[in-house]
Amino acid sequence: MQAALVLETGRIFMGESFGMNGEAWGEVVFNTGMTGYQEVLTDPSYAGQMVCMTYPLIGNYGINASDYQSRKIQVQGFIVKEAASDPNHWQAEEKLSQALEQAGIVGIKGIDTRALTRLIREYGVLRGVITTELDHLDELPSRLREWEVPPEVVAEVSTKEVYTLSSAKDNEEDLQNPFHVVVMDFGIKENILRAMQEKGFDLTVVPYSTSAEEILDYRPDGVFLSNGPGDPKVVSQGIETIAKLVGQLPIFGICLGHQLLTLALGGDTYKLKYGHRGGNQPVQDLQTQKVTITSQNHGYAVAEQSLKETPLKVTHRNLNDQTVEGVEHNSLPIFSVQYHPEAGPGPSDSLYLFDQFAELMEERRTHHAS
Repeated sequence: MQAALVLETGRIFMGESFGMNGEAWGEVVFNTGMTGYQEVLTDPSYAGQMVCMTYPLIGNYGINASDYQSRKIQVQGFIVKEAASDPNHWQAEEKLSQALEQAGIVGIKGIDTRALTRLIREYGVLRGVITTELDHLDELPSRLREWEVPPEVVAEVSTKEVYTLSSAKDNEEDLQNPFHVVVMDFGIKENILRAMQEKGFDLTVVPYSTSAEEILDYRPDGVFLSNGPGDPKVVSQGIETIAKLVGQLPIFGICLGHQLLTLALGGDTYKLKYGHRGGNQPVQDLQTQKVTITSQNHGYAVAEQSLKETPLKVTHRNLNDQTVEGVEHNSLPIFSVQYHPEAGPGPSDSLYLFDQFAELMEERRTHHAS
């Protein structure tokens, strides 16, 4: 069936529908990953957005249950040049088009994704509609310009109930006294949880709206602030909670958690023109000068000038655009990074950050024991 992608600029891309027929509205963004489309689809950080994959062939290794990063597909819509009709992989359980249709997600294929990406780079993130209802295309651009993006989507993707996960380490010494981490879930990916379990952490995952008092009642060794979607400034409950936790115990934040931590400590954030989305973002550690390739998915960044009035200092920087990619507290065991350290999808260069978190928690234990 024929489909159209209509942008607020008035540009219309004609293509073919795959997934569910119908209409979907959202912010149109692009992802530069060559693989990992299933992780992209199911990453809660993409809630409310329609993702254009810049790599031309998507779906060639199918969809399988083990690569889901959340309980469902999270994107509003999916945009590709070519959707593989006959995937070939030993783990494949269904086709990409089948997964989209079952999840009720509208997709479009056969459009010039390079031209779309260039438009986003020129204008910034654009509001758009994917539709199979082609009799009212002319009126959509003006409606899009008036349409407001839903302000807070964290509440939709955060866990509704507290749950626990045990350390995946089988070393007897680690099992005797694992670190207990409370995870504030702003839209966490499954692979981040798995990475922390493999590092030997016992996890208590709590809703984003959990108070500082409730978190401290769990008597954790540290608190982890997860990734998630949307504008960090509207997550007021999370900011307030983090501010109350500062000075109480070690804190490690990533992605949205990094932005929320900065806001809680008096810094500021701003919306990037078209964000960082993909598994190939170069980041430099300013202390060691080492460069790692990182997996990222965010549309906002920390305003570096705002850090001058805070106890935070910049530790990592994006080498493409020099934006802030990491901060740490001048005196407290608190740090955060803008990227995903656990490779889901993407490189695993930054897994050492979980070791850094463990060292801070061990120092706290030693101090309290003495």
